[in-house]
Amino acid sequence: MRNLLLASTVLAAVLTATGVSAQALPPTPIDPAKLSAIDKVLSSDAFEGRGPATRAEPKVIDYIVGQYKALGLAPAGDNGGWTQAVPMRRFSLTGPVKLSFTEGGAVKPLTQAEDAVAMTEIPVDRVSIQNAPLVFVGYGVKAPERGWDDFKGVDLHGKIMVVLINDPDFEAAAGDGAYGKFDGPSMTYYGRWTYKFEEAARQGAVGVLIVHETTPAAYGWGVVKNSNSIPQFDIVRDDPKASHPLLQGWVQRPVAVDLFKAAGLDFETEKKAARQADFKPVELKGTGFSAEYGVKIETIATNNILAKLPGTAHPEQTVLYSAHWDHLGIGPADARGDTIYNGALDNASGVSAMLEIARVFAHAPRTQRTVAFMAVTAEEKGLLGSEYYGLHPIFPLATTVADLNLDGVQISGPAHNIEVQGIPKNTLVDMLEAGAKQEGRYLSADAHPEQGHFFRADHFSLAKVGVPAVTLGGGNDLFAGGVPAGEAASKDYVKNHYHQPSDEWNPNWDWSGAAIDLGLYYDLGRTLATSDIWPSWHADSEFKARRDVTAAARN
Repeated sequence: MRNLLLASTVLAAVLTATGVSAQALPPTPIDPAKLSAIDKVLSSDAFEGRGPATRAEPKVIDYIVGQYKALGLAPAGDNGGWTQAVPMRRFSLTGPVKLSFTEGGAVKPLTQAEDAVAMTEIPVDRVSIQNAPLVFVGYGVKAPERGWDDFKGVDLHGKIMVVLINDPDFEAAAGDGAYGKFDGPSMTYYGRWTYKFEEAARQGAVGVLIVHETTPAAYGWGVVKNSNSIPQFDIVRDDPKASHPLLQGWVQRPVAVDLFKAAGLDFETEKKAARQADFKPVELKGTGFSAEYGVKIETIATNNILAKLPGTAHPEQTVLYSAHWDHLGIGPADARGDTIYNGALDNASGVSAMLEIARVFAHAPRTQRTVAFMAVTAEEKGLLGSEYYGLHPIFPLATTVADLNLDGVQISGPAHNIEVQGIPKNTLVDMLEAGAKQEGRYLSADAHPEQGHFFRADHFSLAKVGVPAVTLGGGNDLFAGGVPAGEAASKDYVKNHYHQPSDEWNPNWDWSGAAIDLGLYYDLGRTLATSDIWPSWHADSEFKARRDVTAAARN
């Protein structure tokens, strides 16, 4: 109680300074000053953008482990240590990257990172593709359960698959052909770029080029450029070709429009046709794609960082909090000449939140179930640290109660609402909604379901293996300015800071809203850890069947 009163006093002072009445908000054990302090350290230049498997990683591990030790947590990694080794391959392009389209017999060079980006996650020394045929396959979706097949028997072996980002419902409207097969405005997994690459591998394509458009992608070309102009990672796989085509790439929309024109096609017309279930693949006649570049492959290990507070009655049952520690490291310079991608909001803030929740648990009476904390690696490389953990869990999946993930917190002050990424169909969301209601707040639907947030955070890796999982997000209905102010802050961040060196700690950030949200998240975890509740997926969730299998293993 003493810690709760102290934190609430600190919060009240912050709220008074910002003109918000503390009486209007619930007390919270979370200290906003501690959140800011941890974020300031982890996002400082000393950590060089926290690139996994760089010289910065040992500094990150030492810092987080030091925090764990100071709180009296026990190690929960491999062999009784603090870390879980995640074996990975790092793919770096070497020499000049030569890309080009053949259009009407003429070669049109493409500039890597400006016109297009190309990479590989297949362990080869060199990628060499000469004038491969191009086939437009719409959204590249094969979903028999939704009555959809964009391929319809086309043979893509030796060919390049040209595909749209997002899924067929995104730019459609009610009454427009097959609208509704892909959950309306909510992005399905079929809309994610990771799915496009996986499906290209299944279809036998030598490569895939995703046409980038800012609105359906939910981020600008700068994000694609910055994320793919640095070494790429994948976990070590027995059969990489089952998950990746040889070439994985993106192309700017204007470049694609010209390509379609050279093939005698109108891009917008073909794009509209791709929204219909009877769409058939279209060969881009008279065109081809060439790529030539070397690849340096290194087998490395990065690390998840784990700690726990063992349960008093059921230590074999685990409530897991997670947050990814990594960001983009050192990359291309911005207009200021800054090359360090600090990732203060994404996701030093999530780690600071996890550690602050751990502090509150450590100073409270012990729970019957174990509470664990995992700082996950390689999220920015495609959720790889959490994917590896899902395939090689430290805590058995059957007795993992839930994954409560954190990826960015509210730094614009208190909000009347909370959000969760994608509104996953499980009872954790129901419990959060009930908790928010008790506080006089509300759970709002995902403000941007078209952006596919559910598939862009580490909870997705746990969901795929059946564990009920959720990622808490800050609300957009701010006390100071309402939804317009919240949306403006979000848009400013995405446009000017997301995956850019300017995502830096700011002394003017208002952490009071995060403190309130995280108090609710702490309460949820504590409820789970002091009860016999087993959260579940709703009956219409695609993850329920997997959880049913693991749940049976508990008996």
